[in-house]
Amino acid sequence: MTHEDAGHYAAKHPQGTEPDTAVAAEIEKKVKNGTLSCAAAHAIAEKMKLVPAEVGRSMDLMEVRLMKCQLGLFGYTPDKSIVTPAESVSADLETAINSATVDGRLPCRKAWQLAADRGIKRMDLSAACETLGIKVKPCQLGAF
Repeated sequence: MTHEDAGHYAAKHPQGTEPDTAVAAEIEKKVKNGTLSCAAAHAIAEKMKLVPAEVGRSMDLMEVRLMKCQLGLFGYTPDKSIVTPAESVSADLETAINSATVDGRLPCRKAWQLAADRGIKRMDLSAACETLGIKVKPCQLGAF
């Protein structure tokens, strides 16, 4: 959902859906001014042995805004995105990214894995995607 959808994240889910109480309690411990960072959301998922989407779902239902995407794609001020295109992308990395795409997009989970496999920063992988014109989607937390 976009910034304009702030306060309406629960609308992505069936009416009457409630956040998981245990997940909500963990989110409440870390939420600041109605926001939670991507890193904090992933830490909750890891701590509770959940897939990140489960934390994202509870965040949506609690109307908690996700901030500071670890790929630099959204949640930063003042420009929202902080990722910039890479000056160049090696042929090997381009092939790996293209091989991991689904319907022309690179899933966030695969972006993280490619970065880890190559020992590069997630932001550097995202910068390569920007250069190649490949959108990262879907988000592991369900933000996009």
